[in-house]
Amino acid sequence: MSYSVGQVSAFAGVTVRTLHHYDKTGLLSPSGRSQAGYRLYSEADLVRLQQILFYRELGFSLDEIAAIFKDPQANALEYLRSRQKQLSEEIARLQRLAEVAQRAIEVQRTGVSLTPRERFEVFGEITFDLSYATEAELKWADSAGQRESMARAAAHTKEDWRRLMGEATAWRAELLAAFDDGEPSDGERAMDLAEEHRLHISRWFTSCPPDMHRRIADDFVADPRAFALVVPPSQQRPGLAAYLCKAVHANAARHTGGRADSGENR
Repeated sequence: MSYSVGQVSAFAGVTVRTLHHYDKTGLLSPSGRSQAGYRLYSEADLVRLQQILFYRELGFSLDEIAAIFKDPQANALEYLRSRQKQLSEEIARLQRLAEVAQRAIEVQRTGVSLTPRERFEVFGEITFDLSYATEAELKWADSAGQRESMARAAAHTKEDWRRLMGEATAWRAELLAAFDDGEPSDGERAMDLAEEHRLHISRWFTSCPPDMHRRIADDFVADPRAFALVVPPSQQRPGLAAYLCKAVHANAARHTGGRADSGENR
């Protein structure tokens, strides 16, 4: 039994143009022609089309499918194994994106509820990068400290945020003054400022032992988005993030005798 291009298009769910393209490239040439010169597809042609659509659904290119058809026994297993690996990696990537999207929703929901004007009044130049907040949520998702931090942040009132940001502003002015005065990062003044920052986190968000504070400070150097939550770009100086990081490490060593803190991992 033979089928016209229109019939094949209808029950295979592909366009006539696609079938013409497959014919032109030699991927699927119909076995026959009608007296009027129209393409006619046999049962065997439909089996081949089904195989093409199967491989297309798996994401193979037409060139890859053509290579498989040249020697199915030699090529199909190799291509399928390769594609299986790619699909597994893609599934993992999409799963991570789904988690990121969910965390982004949670981060948005737990954010302080303020109008744009109130946000500016409270936070000033400090802005919260959603991509960084979401990555932090994923990174520390299983941490009791992160869960506590998010819960306490969600519970803060507008007045809490005013007090919190007021403390942060005053502390930041002292940090900039120490840096501009050339105070050593491992000196008493810098270490005391690092300790104030650690206590600020504990007071407003979650318990912050020295080892956890070290990791937070490492982020200041590794990710500009993290440091921008502490010092807005307009007030930053070259080397300031590294200066604060060193001060935090020096302060942590002061508290732990140079040993890693055994407190809760963030």
